[in-house]
Amino acid sequence: MILKKKNLKIATILPYKENYTLDKASAASLWVSEFFKKSKYKKNNTIYGHTKNKNYLTINYKNINLKNLNSKIKSTTNEYANKLIKEIASNNFDIIEIHNRPQLLNKLSNKIKSRFIFYFHNDPISMKGSKTIKERLKILNSVEKIIFVSEWVRERFFLEIDHKLRAKTEVVYPSVNKQKKVKKKKNIIFVGRLNHSKGYHIFKDAILKILDEFPRWQAYSIGDEDRRVIYINHQNHKELGFIPHKKTLSLLNQSEVAVVPSKWEEPFGRTSLEASSRGCATVISNRGGLIETTDHAIVLKKLNSIELYKEIKKLIKNTKIRRKYQKFGRKNVKHLINSNTKLIDEIRESCVPFYNLNFLKKKLKIINLYNQGQKLNHRLFNISVGKKLTNGFIRNGHDVLEISDRDFLKNNKTFSLIPNKNNFQSFLIESFKNYNPDILFFGHTRNIDLNTLDVFKKINRNLILSQWNEDPIMPSLNYSKQNIENINLYSAFVDHNFITTDPRKFRKYFKCKNLNFFFIPVDQNIESFDVFNMKPKNDLFYAMSHGVNRAVLKEGIEDDRIIFLDKLVKKIPSIKYDFYGFSNKQPIWGNDFNNALINSKMGLNLSRGKPTKYYSSNRIASIMGNGLLTFVDEKVQMNDFFNKNEIIFYSNTSDLAEKIIFYAKKDRLRKKIAENGKKKYFKLFNEVNISKYLIDISLGNKNNLFN
Repeated sequence: MILKKKNLKIATILPYKENYTLDKASAASLWVSEFFKKSKYKKNNTIYGHTKNKNYLTINYKNINLKNLNSKIKSTTNEYANKLIKEIASNNFDIIEIHNRPQLLNKLSNKIKSRFIFYFHNDPISMKGSKTIKERLKILNSVEKIIFVSEWVRERFFLEIDHKLRAKTEVVYPSVNKQKKVKKKKNIIFVGRLNHSKGYHIFKDAILKILDEFPRWQAYSIGDEDRRVIYINHQNHKELGFIPHKKTLSLLNQSEVAVVPSKWEEPFGRTSLEASSRGCATVISNRGGLIETTDHAIVLKKLNSIELYKEIKKLIKNTKIRRKYQKFGRKNVKHLINSNTKLIDEIRESCVPFYNLNFLKKKLKIINLYNQGQKLNHRLFNISVGKKLTNGFIRNGHDVLEISDRDFLKNNKTFSLIPNKNNFQSFLIESFKNYNPDILFFGHTRNIDLNTLDVFKKINRNLILSQWNEDPIMPSLNYSKQNIENINLYSAFVDHNFITTDPRKFRKYFKCKNLNFFFIPVDQNIESFDVFNMKPKNDLFYAMSHGVNRAVLKEGIEDDRIIFLDKLVKKIPSIKYDFYGFSNKQPIWGNDFNNALINSKMGLNLSRGKPTKYYSSNRIASIMGNGLLTFVDEKVQMNDFFNKNEIIFYSNTSDLAEKIIFYAKKDRLRKKIAENGKKKYFKLFNEVNISKYLIDISLGNKNNLFN
């Protein structure tokens, strides 16, 4: 199902000193202007840059004036960035596209809350801000997409970087329109800087021999060079200097042969594409991205003047071969502006999934991927956040397909008894194709390959990816470090991330921008007991898991909770406590857990690690949701949601011991507070509200549940 998107508002940022003008346009300017003209978002696309020249390529261009352009004191990049920030910060652009200046991306992305797309027109290894692996990874984490002008440029970016991260990137080539056949003149044309890197010396030596041998032919050089050392002196050769792009194209239309003998690694090589598409028999070197420009060029086997001379001579003498290259190049243009503009617009749309606010009137298709615990004999049924979310999605009127990653891998092992992740990726992709969801939620997994997420996005560019995680985020815990790594693994690809800890304190540990808090939900079918109406035998309940997979006491475990419980037990010897995973008492699960829980009046919500704002495991839902009087450390700040008539806050072990003794004797008061707590919990954080909140945020809609 496709829901209606709003019209995207886009800011395009050119490098400063980029000539966005009719007479002096360079490659990046031509790219931006030509794709702009064909885009369906051109009415809402503003292009920013700085140039001293007038006569701009398009009417939507805004020039940023810089006072200190040549200043040795102030950084021009900083001045340009600061003025851009002032100019665009209040315009609420959905997307900001930055071309070819990584340093500019770093400055703007830290100041402006928009989604960024970055375009590489040159070799990333040679550019400030992207030379190192660390810098390039930073770019990946700062943007929604990176677009490269060739596969060669992309390969350079990913030198010594895991290619799995390529899923966040695209190659979109400079493009042209198909051209009608025109009458040709005996012209041989060179376009580019008149220097060694462009192979102008190779062209010189070859063309002098050609023009002497074939006096009826004419050669043209288009371009300039500040530090000129190479000159061609021949009566049949003309240097035209730097001429407007339109005139260059017109000359290519009229010419029989075009030559691009670059010695340097061309990021792309626009001249080759333009020449071939305009019916030139084109000769190119095998450098950088040049061979990606056209499938109908002669590629020099050896990059020297002798080889170039031979190939040009062959084209001059054999009209049939020359016409073949001209015809195929003109009719079979490799990179067409219409299709590639459509691709760019689709990439933009995939970065900003804005939907209409009335989406709940429509039925969404949702995949919810999490560990269902089949391999653990379903003993996690009563503490499964994933199951509660599924129930909430369904009760909100949506359709849900559940997938259990760890159960699949457990049930589909190879003969070596090793889980087959490749089979799981195939299963995911085929399931995705068949179901075609609007949203994919996944929790607590690292079993989805990044390439698989890329396939999903290509199948459905409107797909929303959101991950949720209920485990602790405190970096002091080894377990938490792994947990943070798991979340960061997908940070470059998911649209939204949800954690059960206040994210404000921990943003620096995450690579993702869209980090949101969510509360552990309760579910009417799971937290179904009212202990405040029962007559439990025990006073206080607490259960430690020691890990869901092992589920037995670990020897020599270091856990602050054990130290805390030891102190507590010593302070309250008269209290009937029922603790599990503690003092040689094995952890319990499933129905055994429920039976033990409802046989106690009160429950302790003590989570691993230092008390952290809002963090709790599913323990709080089990205790409060089933109507036990609940004790929570005041440093967790649950008082933002519950008051002292709904939950009991304690400051330290001694304070907790006193309050346990007090409420153990005050049955009526205990029952009333426990009942109030359960009612409040179910009112605010039931499975319907929490699942609606996750959907709202994922779709870009407002939800004030936690504001």
